[in-house]
Amino acid sequence: MVTCFSAFNVIVHAKPSAKVKSTLNRAETPNKVTEKLILPYLFSTDSMGLNIGVGGMVSGYYQDQMTIGGAAFGGDVSYGVGAGVWDYRLPKTDRLYFSILGMLGYYPDQRAYASPRDIYTPISDPLAGSNDSSNDNYIEANGSSNWWEMKLEFSLPIGATRNQGMVNYETSRGLLTSEPTGGESWNPLDTGASVLILRQFNRYQSFETGPDAIDGTIHAFELGLLYNNTDFAINPSTGSSQYIAITHDPAWLDSDRRWTFIDLEMSKYVSLGQSEGASQRIIAMNFWTGYSPSWQLEYDNAGGQQVTNSAPYNEGATLGGFYRMRGYDQNRFHDKAAIYGSLEYRYTFKHNPIADIRWLKFLRLDWFQLVGFAEAGQVADAYTSDALFADIKTDVGVSLRSLMAGMVIRADIAVSDESTNLWLMVDHPF
Repeated sequence: MVTCFSAFNVIVHAKPSAKVKSTLNRAETPNKVTEKLILPYLFSTDSMGLNIGVGGMVSGYYQDQMTIGGAAFGGDVSYGVGAGVWDYRLPKTDRLYFSILGMLGYYPDQRAYASPRDIYTPISDPLAGSNDSSNDNYIEANGSSNWWEMKLEFSLPIGATRNQGMVNYETSRGLLTSEPTGGESWNPLDTGASVLILRQFNRYQSFETGPDAIDGTIHAFELGLLYNNTDFAINPSTGSSQYIAITHDPAWLDSDRRWTFIDLEMSKYVSLGQSEGASQRIIAMNFWTGYSPSWQLEYDNAGGQQVTNSAPYNEGATLGGFYRMRGYDQNRFHDKAAIYGSLEYRYTFKHNPIADIRWLKFLRLDWFQLVGFAEAGQVADAYTSDALFADIKTDVGVSLRSLMAGMVIRADIAVSDESTNLWLMVDHPF
C-alpha cells in the first residue's frame, strides 16, 4: 500500500479554470469587512520525509471579491513557496477580473509517468502512462517544479450577473440564506453566471537524472467558457455547471512542443433535503472528457514508436491525482483522449463540534461534511467508444470536508488497484 500526501496550501486552484465572481457575507461575522485564515500544516511521504509549512489568505481586502494568499513548506531536501492574487477587478471596469499566482518548489524523487524525449518504445510495449502501462514505468529523480499563471475573466452581462459582474452570497452556519443564483431552470440568459476566461500558464520541470538531466517548459494559453447554474457556487446543492475550453501551446519562447487540447466538463447537483443529523444531503455528479487533435505517433526504422505534438504528461488528457481518479498517483495516465466520471454523496452535519470553542474561532469553520465517492475513467489513443470503454479504471473513497472562511478544505482517502492515497486540498474536486 502506498500513501501519498499533497500539501494543503491556499494557492492550489480547482477545476475548471474559470470561477463565478462572488462575495460572501457570513451571519457569524456581520461587522467583518475581510475574512482571514492562517493555518500551519505538516505532511510526510517516503520520498520527501517530514515537511512543515504554513498557509494563509485574506478575502475582501481592498476589493470585496479579491483574495490574497500564500503558502510555504520545507523539509530536509524539499521546499516550496507560492503566492497569488485572485479576482482583482481592473480599474474602470465592472466585469473584468485579473488573477496571478505561482509557486517555486524543489522535490526529491518527483515522478513522471512518461518516457524521456527521443526514446522510442517498441510497438509491442505499452507507452508510459497509457491505460495499459505498468505503474512501475516512470521517471523518478530530484528536481524543480516551478509554475505561474495569469487569468483574465469576464463576467457576461446575462443571468445572475446581468446587472453587475459578481454575485453576493449570504450564509448562516455555512448555508445559503440569500437568493440562489441558479438551479431552478437551465437558461443562461435568465439564471446562473457565465464567465469567459483567457488564461496564460507556464511551467518548468526538471529531473536530475545525471549528466543527461531531463527538463521541459510549457508556455500555453487556455480559452474557456463557464456556465455555472448552481444555487451556491462555493458549495452547490442544486443545479448544474458546464465548462468548455481549448488549450494551445504554440511552442514559443523556450517551449519546444506545439500541442492543442479540447475538453468539456459538466457537473450536476441534486438536493435530498435535510435529515435528523444533516443540514444538507447532496448527490453530486461530474463528467469530463478531452481530446488532443495534435497528438501523433512517430515511428523509427526499428519499429519503435514515440508520441509527438502532445501535451506533457501533466497536461491535456491526464487522469490520476487530487482532482480526477484520486486512487491513482498524480498524472498516472495520459494519452490522446480521456473520459472520466465521478459520483459523490455529500452529507453536511448539523452539529459543529468546534462552533463554541473560543480559541478556534479564528478558523471561521461553519460545518463539517462527510463524503463518499466513486470514480471511473480511461485514457486512449483514439476518441472512440471501443478505445475509451475497453478497460475502465475505477476507485472509491471517503472525504472529510469543512467550510473555513468561505473556503472548502478537504481530506480525501481513495483506494484503487494500484494504491491508497490521501490528499489534503482546497475546494471540492468539482
